[in-house]
Amino acid sequence: MKTIRQSLVIGLTALGLATATCAAQAQTDGRYAHAASQQERAAKFAEHYAQRQAKLHDALKLSSAQEGAWATYQAAIKPQAPAARPDRAAFKAMSAPERMQAMITMQQQRLAAAQQRLPAVTAFYSQLSAEQKATFDKFSAHHGMRGRFGHGRGGHGGAEGQGA
Repeated sequence: MKTIRQSLVIGLTALGLATATCAAQAQTDGRYAHAASQQERAAKFAEHYAQRQAKLHDALKLSSAQEGAWATYQAAIKPQAPAARPDRAAFKAMSAPERMQAMITMQQQRLAAAQQRLPAVTAFYSQLSAEQKATFDKFSAHHGMRGRFGHGRGGHGGAEGQGA
């Protein structure tokens, strides 16, 4: 019984030391892990975006005459690299009015990007038949043009979270 207790104490001590070592290493390499996770998220988003666009392309059943409009549309709406997020510590250190101004600035940047894509969407949409327009409308309501709070990337409970 005594040897089991000693083995257990030794094992728990070794586990504690290993955990502490890993935590110290993670603190040291935290900035590298953060960069890697951002790259992983960007790659995952790019893959998901390509899959959504392929699904839309297939659903629209474009004619050969419409393929040029599709290519122009795709080039115009291709996602840009997202704006750098403010440092969390710096954001928390801001006063309430400064934080609100920073949020307004970010929203203005998102609005400007959406306004830049609108002519491409309108031009492509005008090339579609009534049936294709209905398909595009349905698709964009579920997959494409969504904002925050349950609608799109980073939201909670959006169509992706509901299995759509």
